Amino acid sequence: QVQLVESGGGLVQPGGSLRLSCAASRSISSIAAWYRQAPGKQRELVATITSSGTTNYADSVKGRFTISRNNAKTTVYLQMNSLKPEDTGVYYCNCYYWGSEYWGQGTQVTVSS
Repeated sequence: QVQLVESGGGLVQPGGSLRLSCAASRSISSIAAWYRQAPGKQRELVATITSSGTTNYADSVKGRFTISRNNAKTTVYLQMNSLKPEDTGVYYCNCYYWGSEYWGQGTQVTVSS
């Protein structure tokens, strides 16, 4: 089993930055991802990173967000720059481990003036 704990969310003004962290209870060598869910909307994929470091992003965040992971593969980060009100939502960390899917509890990001 894997426990995922997100942190780093908060209230930020438009144009600001936040860095989210996802701490895993064990090293995760498989693909990891960040999702988000805005109020009244379905959860959507934001970014993914493979074990080799290949990244992919939703079109809405390309050029503004960067996903990364530490060398031990125990923490996944999401650097969010040039934040917009539409980036508001609960951000979730996700990974697979031995064929099972795991989610964190989420961290709230609110972009508002």
